[in-house]
Formats: sequence, C-alpha cells, structure tokens
Amino acid sequence: MTNKEFIFLGINIEKISIIYGAFLILWGVSVSFLSGSESVTSFIPSFFGIPILIFAVLTILFPERKKLFMHIIVLIGLIIFLGGLDFLRSLSNPFENIWADSSKLMLLVTGLIFTYINVKSFIFIRKNRD
Repeated sequence: MTNKEFIFLGINIEKISIIYGAFLILWGVSVSFLSGSESVTSFIPSFFGIPILIFAVLTILFPERKKLFMHIIVLIGLIIFLGGLDFLRSLSNPFENIWADSSKLMLLVTGLIFTYINVKSFIFIRKNRD
C-alpha cells in the first residue's frame, strides 16, 4: 500500500497550515505587544494567519473541498512571501526598525518555505492520482 498523503517532517499539509497560521497570529500579536506599537500594520502577520488557520481547519472538516481550500491557502502563502520582499528595500539600512524589518524578514523566509511545501504537496498529489 502506498502513502496517498503528502507528509513533511512527519506532519500532513493540513496540520502544517494550522501550525503556520497559528504561528503568524502569535507573531503579529507578540510583536505588537512587545514593541508597544499602536499601528495596525504590526498585526499584518496575524491578518494573514487568520485565513490560513480557518481554511486549514475547513480542509479537515470538509475533506471533499480540500483542493479548493488548499489552493486558497497556498495563494495566501505566496502573498505572504511577496509581501516579505519589502524587506529588500531596507537592505541599505537593515533593521533600522527592528520590529518591522524582523517581521518582513520572517514573512519572506516562512512565506517562501510554506509556499514551497504546498507546491511540493500539490506535485505529490498529482503524481499519485489514481
């Protein structure tokens, strides 16, 4: 019997998405609290984490809609990566604003990894179709 589910580091893609969504929410709240920021922009990671978390849970609750929900999740992951590219603008004076730049760098790196893992899962599923 072959494995029909994509597994990365022993975790399926739905659980990876739940963990990533929760991480983004926690990051946004933590950075906003620790920095004392009164700007709504410090919550941007949380704003992306909420829909990832919701759609990941929906994927588990409604497995017949998994394809739709996972495509939405990977699109959000790609947007996270692209938003993180804003970090490159500050390379002339990196971490002038430590909180904003660390959040942008986190979005860049984790968005890239998350999108890559999702694309790998799509490829795995396509190759293992019956």
